[in-house]
Amino acid sequence: MLAAMALIGAAVLYGKRPDKGTAGQCPSSVAAIARVGPLEKGELAAASSPKQSMPMPVLDFLDPGGKPASLASFSGRVILLNLWATWCVPCREEMPALDRLQKTLGSRDFEVVAINIDTSRLEKVRDFLRDTKIETLANYSDPKADVFYRLKLAGKAVGLPTTFLIGRDGCEIAAMAGPANWASDDALAFIRTAL
Repeated sequence: MLAAMALIGAAVLYGKRPDKGTAGQCPSSVAAIARVGPLEKGELAAASSPKQSMPMPVLDFLDPGGKPASLASFSGRVILLNLWATWCVPCREEMPALDRLQKTLGSRDFEVVAINIDTSRLEKVRDFLRDTKIETLANYSDPKADVFYRLKLAGKAVGLPTTFLIGRDGCEIAAMAGPANWASDDALAFIRTAL
Protein backbone atom coordinates (compact mmCIF):
# COMPACT_ATOMS: atom_id res chain seq x y z
CA MET A 1 0.00 0.00 0.00
CA LEU A 2 2.78 2.40 0.94
CA ALA A 3 4.67 1.55 -2.29
CA ALA A 4 1.57 2.22 -4.41
CA MET A 5 1.05 5.60 -2.71
CA ALA A 6 4.70 6.46 -3.31
CA LEU A 7 4.35 5.57 -7.00
CA ILE A 8 1.23 7.71 -7.37
CA GLY A 9 2.92 10.54 -5.48
CA ALA A 10 5.95 10.36 -7.76
CA ALA A 11 3.69 10.37 -10.80
CA VAL A 12 1.89 13.49 -9.58
CA LEU A 13 5.16 15.16 -8.59
CA TYR A 14 6.77 14.54 -11.97
CA GLY A 15 3.58 15.03 -13.99
CA LYS A 16 3.49 11.47 -15.30
CA ARG A 17 0.99 8.69 -14.98
CA PRO A 18 2.09 5.18 -14.03
CA ASP A 19 3.28 3.24 -17.10
CA LYS A 20 0.49 1.32 -18.79
CA GLY A 21 2.73 -0.41 -21.31
CA THR A 22 2.44 0.59 -24.95
CA ALA A 23 -1.33 0.79 -25.18
CA GLY A 24 -0.98 4.46 -26.15
CA GLN A 25 1.46 3.68 -28.96
CA CYS A 26 -0.20 0.51 -30.18
CA PRO A 27 -3.91 0.66 -29.36
CA SER A 28 -5.23 -1.49 -32.20
CA SER A 29 -2.43 -4.05 -31.84
CA VAL A 30 -2.92 -4.40 -28.09
CA ALA A 31 -6.60 -5.16 -28.72
CA ALA A 32 -5.71 -7.59 -31.53
CA ILE A 33 -3.24 -9.48 -29.31
CA ALA A 34 -6.04 -10.18 -26.84
CA ARG A 35 -8.19 -11.55 -29.68
CA VAL A 36 -5.59 -13.69 -31.50
CA GLY A 37 -3.78 -15.14 -28.48
CA PRO A 38 -6.28 -18.00 -28.03
CA LEU A 39 -5.88 -18.88 -31.73
CA GLU A 40 -2.16 -19.66 -31.47
CA LYS A 41 -2.76 -23.37 -31.94
CA GLY A 42 -2.98 -26.02 -34.65
CA GLU A 43 -1.14 -24.79 -37.76
CA LEU A 44 -0.11 -21.68 -35.81
CA ALA A 45 0.97 -23.35 -32.58
CA ALA A 46 4.46 -21.88 -33.04
CA ALA A 47 3.11 -18.31 -33.30
CA SER A 48 3.52 -16.12 -30.26
CA SER A 49 2.13 -12.75 -29.31
CA PRO A 50 4.33 -10.34 -27.36
CA LYS A 51 3.51 -9.46 -23.75
CA GLN A 52 3.60 -5.81 -24.83
CA SER A 53 3.03 -4.68 -28.36
CA MET A 54 5.80 -2.41 -29.59
CA PRO A 55 6.25 -0.58 -32.88
CA MET A 56 8.20 -2.63 -35.40
CA PRO A 57 11.70 -1.38 -36.23
CA VAL A 58 12.06 0.89 -39.24
CA LEU A 59 12.39 -1.50 -42.18
CA ASP A 60 13.22 -0.35 -45.69
CA PHE A 61 13.05 -2.57 -48.77
CA LEU A 62 12.15 -2.42 -52.46
CA ASP A 63 8.69 -2.61 -53.98
CA PRO A 64 7.98 -4.83 -57.01
CA GLY A 65 9.11 -2.02 -59.32
CA GLY A 66 12.45 -1.68 -57.52
CA LYS A 67 11.47 1.60 -55.82
CA PRO A 68 12.05 2.27 -52.09
CA ALA A 69 9.30 1.08 -49.75
CA SER A 70 9.01 0.63 -46.00
CA LEU A 71 6.64 -0.67 -43.36
CA ALA A 72 5.37 2.89 -43.04
CA SER A 73 4.01 2.49 -46.59
CA PHE A 74 1.39 0.11 -45.12
CA SER A 75 0.19 2.34 -42.29
CA GLY A 76 -3.48 1.80 -41.57
CA ARG A 77 -3.44 -1.79 -42.85
CA VAL A 78 -2.86 -5.13 -41.16
CA ILE A 79 0.04 -6.92 -42.83
CA LEU A 80 1.63 -10.32 -42.63
CA LEU A 81 5.34 -9.60 -43.09
CA ASN A 82 7.25 -12.67 -44.26
CA LEU A 83 11.02 -12.88 -44.83
CA TRP A 84 12.13 -15.57 -47.24
CA ALA A 85 14.90 -16.61 -49.63
CA THR A 86 15.09 -19.00 -52.57
CA TRP A 87 17.83 -21.04 -50.85
CA CYS A 88 15.54 -21.64 -47.83
CA VAL A 89 13.61 -24.89 -48.45
CA PRO A 90 10.88 -24.26 -45.82
CA CYS A 91 10.42 -20.76 -47.29
CA ARG A 92 9.91 -22.18 -50.75
CA GLU A 93 7.41 -24.70 -49.41
CA GLU A 94 5.25 -22.09 -47.66
CA MET A 95 5.13 -19.57 -50.54
CA PRO A 96 2.10 -21.17 -52.28
CA ALA A 97 0.15 -20.96 -48.99
CA LEU A 98 1.10 -17.30 -48.58
CA ASP A 99 -0.07 -16.71 -52.15
CA ARG A 100 -3.43 -18.38 -51.39
CA LEU A 101 -3.77 -16.29 -48.20
CA GLN A 102 -3.22 -13.10 -50.22
CA LYS A 103 -5.72 -14.31 -52.84
CA THR A 104 -8.31 -15.07 -50.13
CA LEU A 105 -7.92 -12.10 -47.76
CA GLY A 106 -5.89 -9.51 -49.66
CA SER A 107 -7.65 -6.15 -49.67
CA ARG A 108 -7.24 -2.48 -48.79
CA ASP A 109 -7.23 -3.66 -45.15
CA PHE A 110 -4.78 -6.58 -45.41
CA GLU A 111 -1.73 -7.60 -47.42
CA VAL A 112 0.86 -10.34 -47.30
CA VAL A 113 4.21 -8.56 -47.65
CA ALA A 114 6.69 -11.30 -48.52
CA ILE A 115 10.19 -9.81 -48.71
CA ASN A 116 12.83 -11.84 -50.49
CA ILE A 117 16.31 -11.38 -48.98
CA ASP A 118 18.39 -13.16 -51.61
CA THR A 119 21.62 -11.19 -52.07
CA SER A 120 22.85 -12.71 -55.33
CA ARG A 121 21.49 -14.30 -58.51
CA LEU A 122 18.30 -12.28 -58.19
CA GLU A 123 16.92 -13.78 -61.41
CA LYS A 124 16.34 -16.97 -59.36
CA VAL A 125 13.62 -15.13 -57.44
CA ARG A 126 11.65 -14.27 -60.59
CA ASP A 127 12.13 -17.80 -61.93
CA PHE A 128 10.98 -19.37 -58.66
CA LEU A 129 7.84 -17.19 -58.45
CA ARG A 130 6.99 -17.93 -62.09
CA ASP A 131 7.70 -21.68 -61.87
CA THR A 132 5.62 -22.12 -58.70
CA LYS A 133 2.78 -20.07 -60.18
CA ILE A 134 2.79 -17.44 -57.42
CA GLU A 135 0.12 -15.12 -58.80
CA THR A 136 -1.06 -12.70 -56.12
CA LEU A 137 2.01 -11.97 -53.96
CA ALA A 138 3.91 -8.83 -54.85
CA ASN A 139 7.65 -9.34 -55.31
CA TYR A 140 9.08 -7.21 -52.47
CA SER A 141 12.84 -7.55 -52.05
CA ASP A 142 15.84 -6.54 -49.99
CA PRO A 143 18.99 -7.58 -51.89
CA LYS A 144 21.15 -6.32 -49.01
CA ALA A 145 19.24 -8.44 -46.43
CA ASP A 146 19.15 -5.36 -44.20
CA VAL A 147 15.57 -6.11 -43.09
CA PHE A 148 16.64 -9.47 -41.67
CA TYR A 149 19.75 -7.91 -40.08
CA ARG A 150 17.69 -5.17 -38.34
CA LEU A 151 15.18 -7.70 -37.04
CA LYS A 152 18.01 -9.94 -35.85
CA LEU A 153 19.62 -7.01 -33.99
CA ALA A 154 16.24 -6.28 -32.39
CA GLY A 155 16.06 -9.91 -31.20
CA LYS A 156 13.07 -10.62 -33.43
CA ALA A 157 14.58 -12.97 -36.04
CA VAL A 158 17.00 -15.88 -35.92
CA GLY A 159 16.35 -17.76 -39.14
CA LEU A 160 14.11 -18.12 -42.15
CA PRO A 161 11.27 -18.04 -42.74
CA THR A 162 10.28 -15.44 -40.17
CA THR A 163 6.80 -13.98 -40.17
CA PHE A 164 5.15 -11.11 -38.27
CA LEU A 165 1.54 -10.07 -38.03
CA ILE A 166 1.61 -6.28 -37.81
CA GLY A 167 -1.33 -4.09 -36.85
CA ARG A 168 -2.71 -0.97 -38.47
CA ASP A 169 -0.63 1.08 -36.04
CA GLY A 170 2.65 -0.53 -37.19
CA CYS A 171 3.01 -2.59 -34.02
CA GLU A 172 3.64 -6.31 -33.62
CA ILE A 173 0.64 -8.54 -32.97
CA ALA A 174 2.38 -11.90 -33.33
CA ALA A 175 5.57 -13.49 -34.65
CA MET A 176 6.45 -16.91 -35.93
CA ALA A 177 9.82 -18.50 -36.60
CA GLY A 178 9.56 -21.25 -39.17
CA PRO A 179 7.03 -22.18 -41.83
CA ALA A 180 3.27 -22.48 -41.55
CA ASN A 181 0.35 -23.35 -43.76
CA TRP A 182 -0.90 -19.77 -44.08
CA ALA A 183 -3.88 -20.90 -46.17
CA SER A 184 -5.17 -23.27 -43.47
CA ASP A 185 -8.42 -22.72 -41.58
CA ASP A 186 -6.34 -21.97 -38.44
CA ALA A 187 -4.37 -19.25 -40.24
CA LEU A 188 -7.42 -17.72 -41.90
CA ALA A 189 -9.22 -17.52 -38.53
CA PHE A 190 -6.11 -15.99 -36.96
CA ILE A 191 -5.82 -13.26 -39.62
CA ARG A 192 -9.56 -12.55 -39.74
CA THR A 193 -9.59 -12.15 -35.95
CA ALA A 194 -6.75 -9.63 -36.17
CA LEU A 195 -8.66 -7.63 -38.78
